Amino acid sequence: MHAEWLGYAAAALTTLSFVPQAVKTIRSKDTRGISLWMYAVFTVGVACWLGYGIALGSGPMIAANIVTLGLSSTILALKLRYG
Repeated sequence: MHAEWLGYAAAALTTLSFVPQAVKTIRSKDTRGISLWMYAVFTVGVACWLGYGIALGSGPMIAANIVTLGLSSTILALKLRYG
């Protein structure tokens, strides 16, 4: 049970650390400093982590990657739209 809580703590911290940058990018729509290649690969990687979490039945991994996938997909879409 302790490992599960450690997983939730890790998921919360890593996901929450991503939120301020995502909010700033979503509000400003300024994606000039963001690499399209990096965000495309990152988003696919997060989707893979989500699939892996689902396969394992890992609540922390699923929760964190759902949120991160939503944010990274939004930023990727903004990058594709606004360059």
